[in-house]
Amino acid sequence: MDPLLLAALVGISTTLVLFSGIPVGIGLLVISVGFIMVFDGVGSLPLLPEILFGKLDSFEVLAIPMFILMGAVVASSRAGGDLYSALDRWLTRVPGGLVISNLGACAIFSALSGSSPATCAAIGKMGIPAMRERGFPDTVAAGSIAAGGTLGILIPPSVTMIIYGISTETSIGRLFLAGLMPGLMLTAMFMAWSIYSTWRQGHAGTALASVSYSWKEKFEILPRILPFLVIIAAVLFALYGGVATPSETAGVGALFCLLTAVVVYRMWQPTKLWHILRDTTRESVMILLIIGAAGLFSYMLSSLYITQSIAHWISDLDVNRWVLMGFINVFLLISGFFLPPVAVILMSAPILLPVIVSAGFDPYWFAVILTINMEIGLITPPVGLNLYVINGIAPDIRLQTILKGAMPYVACMIVAIVILCIFPDIATWLPNAMIGGGR
Repeated sequence: MDPLLLAALVGISTTLVLFSGIPVGIGLLVISVGFIMVFDGVGSLPLLPEILFGKLDSFEVLAIPMFILMGAVVASSRAGGDLYSALDRWLTRVPGGLVISNLGACAIFSALSGSSPATCAAIGKMGIPAMRERGFPDTVAAGSIAAGGTLGILIPPSVTMIIYGISTETSIGRLFLAGLMPGLMLTAMFMAWSIYSTWRQGHAGTALASVSYSWKEKFEILPRILPFLVIIAAVLFALYGGVATPSETAGVGALFCLLTAVVVYRMWQPTKLWHILRDTTRESVMILLIIGAAGLFSYMLSSLYITQSIAHWISDLDVNRWVLMGFINVFLLISGFFLPPVAVILMSAPILLPVIVSAGFDPYWFAVILTINMEIGLITPPVGLNLYVINGIAPDIRLQTILKGAMPYVACMIVAIVILCIFPDIATWLPNAMIGGGR
């Protein structure tokens, strides 16, 4: 069978299986084993366990459960509420300061947890009622938290970036550096829109007049959040300063987060520690299963000459490279509407990377573009995980209202992609300056 026709058959079959509701990892295993048996014969089956576990036999993979443990510890404590309260007290006199507080807390908390849903849940539980109480419309209250939660997959340390690095065999340290400046830029864009939106709708005065905090109240909360901020700074220093590998840094960061939660928030009860370890194991196993299954899926595509044929077909297209990038962005955007970021990255990145490199694009810059596309998918239907998290926190706010509030932030992300296309150095300058060129 023609490889391109076979590629279409694989694509249709994968779409149908994943839309059936079966878990992503299991679905990829079913598709991979099925096509290998049909086209390569049962003689190839003994190789499959070795390929699956070989994909997980990497020291870099250890960073994933460690960063997830780090995030689970933070998510299980009152760190999110304290981050929100601290920023609210310090920014209460700024027009739109309450919305900015929520976005700032989302950015910091996401850097600690690396999880968009956890960020939405932790910050939203306090932020949404507070904004509604002070007169902000539901669109602003819900939309800002839903969008702020997406920052967790771009701002380092990011589990999504680790997965991209593993699937494409690129440097995780460089990926973290590449995502730092765009993550801060996107956070600034979100805050700028919030200030403008608050001023335009006439809520700035309400925010300014509603609450006032003394200097004592502003300073008394800082000791509870400073340890976590120090851990973030230490993790980033260890990563970018060449002190330790991402896996080593993740392990030490998880340990210190756990110790901080025990000391600051008195989380030494066995039940609470068990819940943290249980949640970490559950999420880690899910992601590792997807990684192993995606490795088998990539092997199937390569053994059937599908990957090579698609890359050759795309490279033979007589189109401008930016037109090609536009089509790739549309593909990623649509994929993100229906599939979680981990699945999209593991299935598409190994195929797209050779095409991206041959077209003259930087693979680390592309990782940032891909991640922002995945961020958009988190706040757009039909999947839109963050939308449902917010709806679970505030069930009286309709999904349509949450989506309406999130749409301006989607526009900010699209503008950010355009800016990064015009000025790619925003993503590439820092890793090139600190580590040097190359993969």
